[in-house]
Amino acid sequence: MNKIISKEHFSEKVFKLVIEAPLIAKSRKAGHFVIVRVGEKGERMPLTIAEADPVKGTITLVVQKVGLSSTRLCELNEGDYITDVVGPLGKATHIENFGTVVCAGGGVGVAPMLPIVQALKAAGNKVITVLAGRSKELIILENEMRASSDEVIIMTDDGSYGKKGLVTEGIEEVIKREKVDKCFAIGPAIMMKFVCLLTKKYEIPTDVSLNTIMVDGTGMCGACRITVGGKTKFVCVDGPEFDGHQVDFDEMLKRMGAFKEIEVEEIHKLDPKLDTCEAVKPADDRSAQWREELRKSMKPKERTLIPRVHMNELDPEYRSHSRKEEVNLGLNEEQALTEAKRCLDCANPSCMEGCPVGINIPTFIKNIERGEFLEAARVLKQTSALPAVCGRVCPQEKQCESKCIHLKMGHEAVAIGYLERFAADYERESGQISVPEIAEKKGIKVAVVGSGPAGLSFAGDMAKMGYDVTVFEALHEIGGVLKYGIPEFRLPNKIVDVEIENLSKMGVKFVKDCIIGKTVSVEDLENEGFKGVFVASGAGLPNFMNIPGENSINIMSSNEYLTRVNLMDAASEDSDTPVTFGKRVAVIGGGNTAMDSVRTARRLGAERAMIIYRRSEAEMPARLEEVKHAKEEGVEFLTLHNPIEYIADEKGRVKQVVLQKMELGEPDASGRRSPVAIPGAIETIDIDMAIVSVGVSPNPIVPNSIPGLELGRKGTIAVNEDMQSSIPTIYAGGDIVRGGATVILAMGDGRRAAAAMDKQLSGK
Repeated sequence: MNKIISKEHFSEKVFKLVIEAPLIAKSRKAGHFVIVRVGEKGERMPLTIAEADPVKGTITLVVQKVGLSSTRLCELNEGDYITDVVGPLGKATHIENFGTVVCAGGGVGVAPMLPIVQALKAAGNKVITVLAGRSKELIILENEMRASSDEVIIMTDDGSYGKKGLVTEGIEEVIKREKVDKCFAIGPAIMMKFVCLLTKKYEIPTDVSLNTIMVDGTGMCGACRITVGGKTKFVCVDGPEFDGHQVDFDEMLKRMGAFKEIEVEEIHKLDPKLDTCEAVKPADDRSAQWREELRKSMKPKERTLIPRVHMNELDPEYRSHSRKEEVNLGLNEEQALTEAKRCLDCANPSCMEGCPVGINIPTFIKNIERGEFLEAARVLKQTSALPAVCGRVCPQEKQCESKCIHLKMGHEAVAIGYLERFAADYERESGQISVPEIAEKKGIKVAVVGSGPAGLSFAGDMAKMGYDVTVFEALHEIGGVLKYGIPEFRLPNKIVDVEIENLSKMGVKFVKDCIIGKTVSVEDLENEGFKGVFVASGAGLPNFMNIPGENSINIMSSNEYLTRVNLMDAASEDSDTPVTFGKRVAVIGGGNTAMDSVRTARRLGAERAMIIYRRSEAEMPARLEEVKHAKEEGVEFLTLHNPIEYIADEKGRVKQVVLQKMELGEPDASGRRSPVAIPGAIETIDIDMAIVSVGVSPNPIVPNSIPGLELGRKGTIAVNEDMQSSIPTIYAGGDIVRGGATVILAMGDGRRAAAAMDKQLSGK
């Protein structure tokens, strides 16, 4: 949390806040912004840093009461604490000696303009600043601007101060009297649009700042996408400053109004009327007497004749309207004991070959068979930092269970995933949660970038080996994709929280709201004594199809949609974050994230929820269980269809999707048959919302901040078989290396990297 050091009242609705944020103050440059959140249910709000004092460790924000979130922030007072302040984010303003520069600031846009004016003056430019507002009371930071400008022109709509007129009139006055080499404009979107129209006429290069349309600020949602020069850009990653002559302001203005009606409804919220810890015991091996007795208690043939257990589930009709109740209910003790008997306790267990984290599968299952449920959980935690998570979301049917000997005999595989979940849940509910044995402390610090499955797995293994581990997370919650990407009906947050708490008991430290590469650099970590860094920042940059109309209102990435609903709890009445409740929702894609999105839409009231996928159902990468659950919940599947255009209404809201019907051709590099368009086979469907779930790319913030780091073709971090990067002290794993993978594969990367880094740091 960040303390408010001082608060100054500029006008009825505009306030200046000086906030304690030493790391941000140290790293901030002109043009950088922060993401602010007020309250545990607060919305993430982007604000440009007006000033920073590295000595005092403070940053200055100028805030205008506009909607619910900004009003909550403005109502805090000196000495109060802001829940989260994350940054600095965005690309710094490009500063050089342009010559004569006009800087136009409108309303609270004057605040982020101040550091730019100061930097331009320091670079030797002649700086002419135009400040604009509706009235004298809304002209802010005038004295500070005069201190760094060669000239300041004041424009007010009502003529109460300076000259009467619009900001464009003040700029044109300067252009007509002298040569202007560059213009910067920050303020309301409509103001920036008309400034750019003016400067384009005079062929003056103009940069604008667009941070007002951002949501997350770290590139993970895609909500802030705009069209610049005909190409889609993300404001938070590619900006927030752009060539104003290339920005599609009309599209941007429509997108900025996407949640206006919801905000109006939500503002009424401001109306006052209205454990036991034990060391892990070594696992008994197959030759232990109890294991031999279990094998002798039933003949293998008898075990193979036991039918596979079926997981108990919530009723489909009921659960399709219940957002947070878990669909799969787990096994009871009788079911678990029976299923465990199906395991043949093979001498060469092929199931373990399919497990990326190397769980001793027969040992934990046989402990269940003999009723030692807590011991089964301890065995799991020897190699897996997240057994309750993996038991729920890992695709066991494609990994460990796909190698089960039962399949070769024509029977269904042992339900390894169900049993893993049972053991982990039993331990949690018993209150007797074990902590793995920790080696003697080595006194060596290692850093982890990102708290998703790869980072948590690495942290757990390194902690067990005696290292001092600190995990740095960009968001305000620990868990990464486990929290923002997977709905609670599949993976309840309380399950993730228990796994994280167990890592804390092992000595792992967690730092939230800290963006490596922005708040703190890798070089800063090295200077603080960290001897190794594991980058697990994920692939949170959503892909889009780049088809006509895709930037219409109510078309969002699955990352944005799920982040709003899962992380920010936007569907709850007490949440400040808005979300669209679509009635006719199209989800584009066929993976697990697409299934999560379409099933979430059903729970949020969609009368028609559709999966649109360009291949057939057989080629879908989603888990069979997720497809089954979606169908049971009323989701429609439009396979062999591909969107080619979205059509919007007069307000810019999507109203239809145009689909190209497909057929399957020859297999592509992935082994799946390629979809081929059927000439003339076009279909148009009425929708009021679309969610694009066609994959993700690596978030560039961390990789681009490390000089000399070798990257792969798609912006992934290049590593060797030990997960070591081109910089020997930096390792990486998970989606930042793979470009998109499962939870368990990411965890396997974390384990592999931990083993390799331990060898390097301990000189083995």
